[in-house]
Amino acid sequence: MRRIRKICVYCGSSMGADPAFIASARDFGRILAESDIGLVYGGGDLGLMGAVAHAVLSAGGHVTGIIPRFLQKRENMLESVQDLLVVEDMHERKRLMFEKADAFVALPGGIGTLEELVEQLTWVQLQRHDKPVLIADIAGFWRPLLSLLDHMREQGFIRANCEARYLVRDKVEDILPALQAAYAEALAPGASLRPEF
Repeated sequence: MRRIRKICVYCGSSMGADPAFIASARDFGRILAESDIGLVYGGGDLGLMGAVAHAVLSAGGHVTGIIPRFLQKRENMLESVQDLLVVEDMHERKRLMFEKADAFVALPGGIGTLEELVEQLTWVQLQRHDKPVLIADIAGFWRPLLSLLDHMREQGFIRANCEARYLVRDKVEDILPALQAAYAEALAPGASLRPEF
């Protein structure tokens, strides 16, 4: 059975308004480390990004941070991770995050998190890869987006034969089992399909 070895987590560089967001980031980081699954993330030390990375490190896990040069100071690059890649731009960052991860999780975040999530949903929809994508709807954060996606289906813009496949869970302890099941059931090897930028 195929096994997830690294998960890319998209999340905010801010803490957010609800304490559940930061608590969930820390809990998920600990779960990753305890499950011997590496974290791939944006390389910063701020907000939920920093919280999930520190939680993985504190629990003895492995972290790969990928950060564009122009964000090193702005997002307070976390230098204590095991693998730190400084890249030239956002496109290279996203390509490497894709290549190094077996699955993707979107915790709460802002426009950047939304953009990264939607890009992965697009690639899945276009059959560029079969890696699972999970929306972590912590405290109902992603409910407006989920409603919008339902609206797009109802209005005929997400067709049944061109579905944007994704998982949704609202508790961090349910994320990993859902991803593992989806990863094991995927018919085509995700590494064989590389997105075009």
